Amino acid sequence: MLKRFMFISLFVWLALPLVAQEKRGSTYIFRFVPGKDMFFIPYLQNASQWKELCDTLNVCQQQIKDGEMYINVSSYAATSGTRPASRVAYMRNNRVKAELITRLGLKEKMFVTDRIIPVGYGANNLHDVVVVTFPANVSKVARVAGEEAAMRVRAYNREMIANSEAERRMAEQKRQEEEQKRLAAERAERERIVTEAATRSPSLSSPEAQGEAVPNSVPLDDSNTTSDAAGHAASTFALRANLLRWATLTPDLGLEWRINPNWGIVLNGSWTSWSWKDKDRRYALWRISPEFRYYIGKERNGYIGAMYHIGEFNYKLAKTGKQGNLQGGGLIGGYQLKMSSCLSLDFTIGLGCTHADYDKYEVIDAVRVKSGKANKNYWGVNQLGVTLVWKIGRP
Repeated sequence: MLKRFMFISLFVWLALPLVAQEKRGSTYIFRFVPGKDMFFIPYLQNASQWKELCDTLNVCQQQIKDGEMYINVSSYAATSGTRPASRVAYMRNNRVKAELITRLGLKEKMFVTDRIIPVGYGANNLHDVVVVTFPANVSKVARVAGEEAAMRVRAYNREMIANSEAERRMAEQKRQEEEQKRLAAERAERERIVTEAATRSPSLSSPEAQGEAVPNSVPLDDSNTTSDAAGHAASTFALRANLLRWATLTPDLGLEWRINPNWGIVLNGSWTSWSWKDKDRRYALWRISPEFRYYIGKERNGYIGAMYHIGEFNYKLAKTGKQGNLQGGGLIGGYQLKMSSCLSLDFTIGLGCTHADYDKYEVIDAVRVKSGKANKNYWGVNQLGVTLVWKIGRP
């Protein structure tokens, strides 16, 4: 089961973007010494590219053997010395395939191989490189391996997409059922506590129940019982929507559990996915941010607290795109402006640190090509909100 889950996750990472579109493979670039056809794995960045490629192919070996995935090998701008360039390109392709066949037990029929491509590869016009793309796109499989092979690949892609969607729906349904059970249990517990407090309060103030006379001048102090009941009765839930994020076409929803007048727990979530210019531009992210708040002031409208956030992003607003993950946290403060008994505006600001790890990439011939890695630590304002809050449940 674990191996199946790992494979589906890898397939989605390799083959499915955030919106439905034709699947594109990941590319691995291997460099050769100009004029030579020997494949040196320690040469330049070949070692890291080789490890990533082998790890990916090991997970997908069964699908490769069944003809449901193919490996594309292409040689770009081979400098030939005294030999024909086509011969050098042919030998380089074979060197890479031979290493994969020897080390991973693959066969020649599992590859789709391009003839020499005389121009440089990518925006940097790379010469003397062999580029391995996995999985190969369906059109190339049809052109090199034939329409029958392409039909197998198409059928497999459709099956994996359907399986992934079904598992996602099942997981979401299970999560919703567990959430409903949890909320029902919490609601029943709150009602039990309030009922017990209401039943206990009059009996404690009755002299007959205590078995002794209580002087009129010394009334029974039941403030603790009353305060406890009021504290539980004040427990409420509220739905939230950050208007600043909605203004940037980023859907944002949240839930706050006000445990009592002083303490609250908030969980916010955002998700969006946009592309334009024939998908050369990209703006996509998801983010989850829990908060723990302490309300202050006479009316308990102001608050301070701590927050944490985690998520993933994919931005390409210029030539170079950035795709990776982020996480961070910090301190928050804010004020809730009441508009009615149920509605209020929540003004929030957070100060802290956010760390991001991401890959840089460019889109070349409709294929995303990784161009580097980077990370960044940002210190400062890392949370800002003008949030519409709708209180539900008892006041």
